[in-house]
Amino acid sequence: MARINFKNRTLYHKDNLEILRGINSETVHLIATDPPFNKNRDFHATPDSLAAGARFTDRWRWETDIHQEWIDQIQDDWPAVWSVIESTRLARGDDMAAFLCWLGVRLLEMRRVLRADGSIYLHIDHTAHAYVKALMDAVFGHKNFLNEIAWCYKSGGASPKKYFSRKHDSILLYKRGASYTFNPQKEKSYNRELKPYRFAGVKEYKDDIGWYTLVGMKDYWQIDMVGRTSSERTGYPTQKPLALYQRMIQASSNPGDIVLDPFCGCATTPVAAESLGRQWIGIDIWDKAHETVLRRLADENLAVPDLDDADADDPRAARRLTFGDVTYSKKPPIRTDDNEMASPMLTLRIQHPVEPWQKLPNRVIRSILSEAQRPDAAESAQQIARIGCAGCGRVLESAFMELDHIQPKAEGGDNYITNRVLICRPCNGIKRDNLTLRGLIRENKRSGWMHDENLAKIMLDKARLQATLVRDNYHSEIIQSLIARHSQ
Repeated sequence: MARINFKNRTLYHKDNLEILRGINSETVHLIATDPPFNKNRDFHATPDSLAAGARFTDRWRWETDIHQEWIDQIQDDWPAVWSVIESTRLARGDDMAAFLCWLGVRLLEMRRVLRADGSIYLHIDHTAHAYVKALMDAVFGHKNFLNEIAWCYKSGGASPKKYFSRKHDSILLYKRGASYTFNPQKEKSYNRELKPYRFAGVKEYKDDIGWYTLVGMKDYWQIDMVGRTSSERTGYPTQKPLALYQRMIQASSNPGDIVLDPFCGCATTPVAAESLGRQWIGIDIWDKAHETVLRRLADENLAVPDLDDADADDPRAARRLTFGDVTYSKKPPIRTDDNEMASPMLTLRIQHPVEPWQKLPNRVIRSILSEAQRPDAAESAQQIARIGCAGCGRVLESAFMELDHIQPKAEGGDNYITNRVLICRPCNGIKRDNLTLRGLIRENKRSGWMHDENLAKIMLDKARLQATLVRDNYHSEIIQSLIARHSQ
């Protein structure tokens, strides 16, 4: 278990990806979070409210919001996640795929920082629900899915005439591993017509329109939204009720456990965690999130500006925080766990890249190796435009070639150019994440897929030679010119 490298009651003001990457692995018991929903609109706080000035854009574009580094990380370490993004791109378009890529790299880090017995609640609505569910299955594993909770609420507006009113959000609950915390909650049920109050236990009652309802644990929660006159209201555009997050925290953590919200907004999760005796850390890019959490802690009688100002006769004063107990930071914590990667092989310890040549993006690596793995110059012009597969020796057009690892990740292989090679799509399907390139060649010979073993070995030698030249002469004018040409 990694050592905790952050303070309790810390609010980080920065893009949460950078903060998450600074948190040691397996240190958090519970994540309860409400990320953007890809609503394709801008949100603004109510003027003259506690959250005045808060705003964020919930729009995503592949060309402007996605970094090549994210694509490389997902393609290299999480092929299942990449397949979800690719299929979404076909089914729903680039914008939804961009949202999943943006969210996906953050979910990978959330998975990494969760303890083996941790859980995550992710709040989403109908806009991207189906795609995010598939993404969560790919990140956490479909067998770790526990519940889809429907948060049902009342809200204003005219009833639609062409579809049913949308009066619920979904909350996806996943566990991190085999064991996890779950505290059954006793829930009071109220029937408007028969007016019986009952507590947990499986009993049926008819409601006022004849439907049967089960009293006890269920996966739909009827909790009112934060109304305009609610004492909780901050004016934050996507504020969620305190009771909603208190229920999650009570169910899936114990007193003293650490709760994280990477999208803490107006601080509902930190306040809920504090009220239930949990430790917490929050992250938000909004620059007034710190002021909001202090104000809300004070409003909930959980904190005071200064103990000297507290009523000396109030026995609760000694148990309340001062504002100085909440840490505010714009810098991520410093990792002390050897920078363990957010990958399925969590026992693998690899330092983050430190040399410039180790930071080459996949598209540049692919382009450089495409040139290296061309057949001899004596071939025709048409043949030169093709690439030799280092797995079976077939010479095919570039579109049929895929970048892969010589030594797979499962056996300690890295993502650098020195461990990469181009093979054809069928060979990639055979090799997957299990075989070394040498193992692929043996399998191709056994199955009869091998076309030209000698050419396959030549292609591997060419790829390795080019990679070694790039590594050993990275700062030379020739290699810099080569990289610049392949970066265009």
